[in-house]
Amino acid sequence: MRQVAEIHEAEPDRHLGIFPMPRVLRLVRYVVTRWRYTHGPAWSKGGVLRRDGHRCGYCPAPATTVDHVLPRSRGGRNTWQNTISACYACNQRKGDRTPAEAGMQLLRQPTVPSWSSMMQR
Repeated sequence: MRQVAEIHEAEPDRHLGIFPMPRVLRLVRYVVTRWRYTHGPAWSKGGVLRRDGHRCGYCPAPATTVDHVLPRSRGGRNTWQNTISACYACNQRKGDRTPAEAGMQLLRQPTVPSWSSMMQR
């Protein structure tokens, strides 16, 4: 494994992937890389929770699950625009219905996050 940087001090409770979030970083060698020109990070359950700040999209409770706005049983897919963080109670209450059918309002619309917004959370 090439050594590109060294972490001299790290935030104890924050991580960037599997690595501790550095306070002080020393560049050992500069590596030229191409920027990521994709529309954003790939969809994942952890990414949805991170994008939404681990807050339910239907109520102000902490979120532990990911809900499909258009349920998978009706053709909904695992996309950033079709998924939102939800607490267990709201996810169970909504079930395989749309928010309108369940009488529930989304507090925010799901969006595709940018690379920079995901790195800041």
